[in-house]
Amino acid sequence: METMERFGFTEEEKMLQQTVRRLAREKIAPGAAQRDIDGEFPYDMLEIMKENGLMGIDFPAEYGGMEAGLLSLCIVIEEFAKVDAATAMMPSTQELGSLPIILAGSNAQKGKYLEPLSSGEKLAAFALTESRGGSDVAALKTRAVRKGDKYILNGSKVFITNGGVADILTVYAVTNPEEKSHRAASVFVIEKGWPGFTVGKKESKMGIRSSDTRELIFDNVEIPVENRLGNEGDGFHIMMKTLDFTRPAVAAQAVGIAQGAFEYATQYAKERESFGKPIIKHQAVGVKLADMAMKIAAARTLLFRTCDLLQAHAKRDLSRLAPEVIRYSSMSKAFCSDVAMWVTTEAVQILGGYGYMTEYPVERFMRDAKITQIYEGANEIQRMVITSTL
Repeated sequence: METMERFGFTEEEKMLQQTVRRLAREKIAPGAAQRDIDGEFPYDMLEIMKENGLMGIDFPAEYGGMEAGLLSLCIVIEEFAKVDAATAMMPSTQELGSLPIILAGSNAQKGKYLEPLSSGEKLAAFALTESRGGSDVAALKTRAVRKGDKYILNGSKVFITNGGVADILTVYAVTNPEEKSHRAASVFVIEKGWPGFTVGKKESKMGIRSSDTRELIFDNVEIPVENRLGNEGDGFHIMMKTLDFTRPAVAAQAVGIAQGAFEYATQYAKERESFGKPIIKHQAVGVKLADMAMKIAAARTLLFRTCDLLQAHAKRDLSRLAPEVIRYSSMSKAFCSDVAMWVTTEAVQILGGYGYMTEYPVERFMRDAKITQIYEGANEIQRMVITSTL
């Protein structure tokens, strides 16, 4: 069920899956529960990612990346998410924060920023969401006003993954408020430590607790014009294309969470006895596990099909994707995350009272699953996107 060879896994992809699975089991899983309790960004996990070249899986080879493709990135994320969804976010957030540069950056911008990002020497973040809106980009208020060869940036962002640890951030800001929303904004590359740019409060979260989530504050931050990505007014297209490519990474995280919870619940059901036999032999439990297995298999199949479509039909530029490809991107994110939430809830139920205790990992899986239905476009928005492509 987990290799999906009919989708044409290459030998390299199979080896990557096996290597990361072993790494997840031996290096990532042992401290996952404690990292959840501590709620601090795990730099030791970052070092493991860097040592194994996993921060630039889908980055262009000419800038030091592996250029292994979106499917390989999703393979890695799923394997890590089976044991620790927060650690699995490291390569996916690096992709999210860097993709605007890959899509719309000039050769000079790519040469300056992508190599340290592909190695993990520097961390990336993608700054879009504001307190007034995330899905509703027309409501965003962060403003960049051009003055000569600079832009003056003012405003704030919330719920930014890697916000407190990122060295390089791609920031969405309104540049032409009188224009229609799809032409009103631009995307800029800013760097940690620039005057006027400060990191605000650290969020205490229900799940993915060791992932850093912050408020960002911009107070008259001066941005050189050469740090604008693409043309002025390209921001909406850059942002949408970025999310089209990165939603499958959230889907992969969700599939991994679901698979991890399913495997634990299955093993528990084989060992736990009730009324003289393992509970897996009770029909009520067996049916739950069967449904979990089917839904995870369906979710993974949809995810890999989406990766195939994006890799086969999408160019890494700002040309618009075909409606079918956009539809699959949204379907994979919404369906896989809904499956993850359902599977993890059922896993807690199978464990009963033990499932509710922090001593067992399924309650952590359930808490981690919830965010996959919310970030990078809430599932209600994904359904609107799907409808718009029909």
